[in-house]
Parts: sequence; C-alpha cells; structure tokens
Amino acid sequence: MHLWPQGDKCSLSAVQGVSKAAIKARSVPSAAVPPRGPARRLPQSPCTAHGARPPPRRQGAPPQRVGPDRIGPAEREAAMAVLLETTLGDMVIDLYTEERPRACLNFLKLCKIKYYNYCLIYNVQRDFIIQTGDPMGTGRGGESIFCKLYGDQARFFEAEKVPRIKHKKKGTVSMVNNGSDLHGSQFLITTGENLDYLDGVHTVFGEVTEGMDVLKTINETFVDKDFIPYQDIRINHTVILDDPFDDPPDLPIPDRSPEPTKEQLDSGRIGADEEIDDMKGRSADEIEEVQAEKEAKTRAILLEMVGDLPDAEVKPPENVLFVCKLNPVTTDEDLEIIFSRFGPIKSCEVIRDWKTGESLCYAFIEFEKEEDCEKAYFKMDNVLIDDRRIHVDFSQSVAKIKWKGKGGQYTKDDFKEYEKGRDKTSKFALKEKVKPKQDAKYDLVLDEEEEESQSSQSHLAKKQKKKKHYHSEDEEDDKRTKKYKDSDRKHEGERCREKTKSEKKDRHRSRSRSQERSYSKHKDKYREDVRVRDWDKKRDRSRSPKKSKDKERSKYR
Repeated sequence: MHLWPQGDKCSLSAVQGVSKAAIKARSVPSAAVPPRGPARRLPQSPCTAHGARPPPRRQGAPPQRVGPDRIGPAEREAAMAVLLETTLGDMVIDLYTEERPRACLNFLKLCKIKYYNYCLIYNVQRDFIIQTGDPMGTGRGGESIFCKLYGDQARFFEAEKVPRIKHKKKGTVSMVNNGSDLHGSQFLITTGENLDYLDGVHTVFGEVTEGMDVLKTINETFVDKDFIPYQDIRINHTVILDDPFDDPPDLPIPDRSPEPTKEQLDSGRIGADEEIDDMKGRSADEIEEVQAEKEAKTRAILLEMVGDLPDAEVKPPENVLFVCKLNPVTTDEDLEIIFSRFGPIKSCEVIRDWKTGESLCYAFIEFEKEEDCEKAYFKMDNVLIDDRRIHVDFSQSVAKIKWKGKGGQYTKDDFKEYEKGRDKTSKFALKEKVKPKQDAKYDLVLDEEEEESQSSQSHLAKKQKKKKHYHSEDEEDDKRTKKYKDSDRKHEGERCREKTKSEKKDRHRSRSRSQERSYSKHKDKYREDVRVRDWDKKRDRSRSPKKSKDKERSKYR
C-alpha cells in the first residue's frame, strides 16, 4: 500500500503540503538559514530535500557511509532528536531523517500530538529489546500518523528497506513490523549488540545517544514469564528538540499534554509511582524477624538444591523435643523415665560420638501426642538433672525423613501427601489391635461406623452376598475347568509314558532275539568243529604203525 505519490521529484513535499518558499529555503545552505530550535539540522541538497535520489557517486570516490556512522562528532549535536521522559529517567533519540524520512515523519508527528504519553513499556527482554508505542499496552494496537490524516485505510505504512541499516549496537531504535512489512506506532530499542536476525524485518530509524544508564535500568527490571514488568514503566512525556518536517494542515495538535485516563493507568500491576518498601512502618524487631525469615528460607533452598532436604518448605515434627546441656553420665533410660510422666514416649535417644561412644550432651525425645510434648516443653526447661540445668526446645531436625535422591524410599510428593494425611483422622486400624492373634499379619481393616443406619448396612450386606455368590460360582467354574485340564494333561502324560515303555521293550526284545540267533549259530559251528577234530583223532589212532611203514616201503620199491 503506497501512501506516497509516485514520481522522482517532490514526492515528500507533496504529502507534507510544503510550500514552494519552504522548498527554496531548504535548498539554501544551512549557514544562511537561522536554526529554529536548540538543535540544528544537517545541510541538505535540493534533490534530497525534495525526496529525489542523491547524485550518483563518481568513479574513484570513496563509498558513502550510511546510518549512524555517517554522522560525525561535530554534526551529531545538530541531528534531529526527541526527548523521551520515562518513569525511570530521560532518554534522547537521534533520528535518521535522510535515510528514513517516512519513519521519522511518523514518529515525530506522533510525538507532537502526544500520542506516546503514558504508553507502557510492555515487553522487556534482557539483553535483547524493550518494546513500547501501543497506547493499549498489549502489543496488539497502535496506528500511524497517516491514520489521523487519511482514515483507517492508512493505519499502517510501508517499511523503508533502502538504504540498509543494521542492528549493530545497543540503543538502536526501530519501527516494529506487524508481520506484513508494515509499520504503525510501535517501536523497539535494542539492549544487545549484533542482533542480525532483526535486520530486514524491523526498520531502523534512530539511536539512543543520551540516557544509556536509564536504558540499562529498564533492561534489568524484573519481569514475568511473558516479559511484562511487574512494576509499570511508562513514557510520561515526549519533547521534540528539532523537527525538519512541516505540519500537515489537518494534524490535531493539542494545546497541552492530555491527562491520563483510569483505563490507561489501571494495568493490574504495581503502579509506576508506588514505592515497594516492605519495611516501611515496621519496628526494628519486626524488621529483624522478617530478615531472619528470609535468610532461613534462602538456607532451606540451598539445602534443597544440595540434596539435604526433600523440600525447602518442609516442617519438622511437632511431637519431638530437643534436650541439650545434659550431663555425660545421663543415659537414655534416665531421660525416658523422667519425661514419661507427661505421656507415652515413642523413642528417647542420647546422641553419642560414633567412634568413642561418649555422650554429646544432647538428646531427642519423641512423644506419641503433641499435647504431651507441649507439656514437657513448658515444665522441663531449666530443670536440674544429674547436677546439670538442661535446656528444652522443640526439635528443628528432619534427619529421620528419607526420600529419593538421599538414599531413601520416598519422593517429595509422597512427603507432601504424608503431611496432608497426618492432620486427617484415619479410618484404619491394625488387625492385631482389634483381634490379637499369635501368627497374624498386619492387615488393614475398616472401623465400623456407628452413624450408619441399619437399612444401609443390610443393603450393603445383600450386595456383598450377591457378589460373593457370583464370585463363588465363578470360582467353582474355574476349579472345574482346571480339574478337567489337569486330568487331560495327566492322561496325555500317562499315554506318552506307556508308548515310550512299549517302544523300549520292543527294542530290547529285538536286540535279545538277534543276540540269541547269533549265539546259536556260533554254537553250532563250534560243535561241528569239535566233532571233526574228534573224528580225525580217532582215525589217526585206529591206524597201526607197522602197516604205515609197509606202505611207505612199498612205494619206494
């Protein structure tokens, strides 16, 4: 959306309604024109004064610098500037009227109509930015000066991206981009250096030259999770030190600064004029007590961070007494006998050295009831025991509390639930206390409430009987199915065993038969061999030696 007429000449003067005489006066060197205020503007050429482009740089000439580096130390005092009076101090903003004429015109004219008066600084991000310029204080409102002149259609104006100026140093002032490369009235001031990711998004149009200590104070203010300060920081007033642009004829300039409305001042937070002093109107003793509480709280937080406490807000037990200044001869049994007259005691322990076993002259006594502990506290202080005046106080130790992270078994949540449940009257009792038995376990049983009516008891009894009946039927069915399954498994196991046994028997029989057959064969062969041998022997014996000799002789004849 172009709000400026297109053309190479007099584009700025056409929108501003500047007369020809003013244009001629601008073309005259600055030495001939008397200054109109405490600051003097820089000399301009006729082309730049009318909105045209400056003449091109000749070859061999050094490059022309842009932005704050272009203004020298002698000319900085003559730059266009605006004074912002805030609730924490004053800041002076120098404007880049040559590089950003449209943004500077918008900012100067909004300051002139007192648009920024009582605006909240609603966004403070440490070492990054501070943001303001929305009269509603939400960051979603604001409108440009052109909306006052031309209506809602000119609520925003286009961003100026040429020449490019970067967010290099602290105190750079930029118009906030609304997400569509358009600007309204909101602006930001950087509190960090080299913020390159803001370049090309938000248009730089000035810098803070005075009041950097005020900017530092705003940067270090306390904010919530949404970066909104807890205490209001406002722009009380704006003063234009020098304005190079003429006022349009329809610009509504007020005669005096308007008074703030209740809606503007009611932000729901600490007022800018309110003093935050908790010690005001308190006595010295009260101040010491508050400081001691704060110190104790900081110590508890440190102990929680180290891991010595489950929670910084943990409270010591109220039924334990701390007894000190004891005689080393005094034992646990002696103290228990002395303090047991106030009520039953859970434990009584004299703290001793872990190496030598000698008494450290202090002890802890735990009562079953807090009332008995209070009685002992009031009656036993400064009492003489074993020729020593003892001192009694409530215990501040939480050493017996165990939790996860310190070798215990409880977490912080468990400990908090335990503290909540300790105040409530429990509806549970130990079964051994109700019906003592020899080998009974510690089970929890509900106490019978006397206030319940008989009808409700009978109704509950019927429900329980029905549930038991259903449960018994289900249990019987489960038992039957289990029996059937067990019997089937047993039968299958017996069958498998019988099969394996029969197979083994068959194998054994076959082996024995084969062995018998082989044995019988060997036996028969052996018998035949024996018979042959016997027959041969007999045959040899039957032959006479004479006949054999005669036969041999006959052969040689």
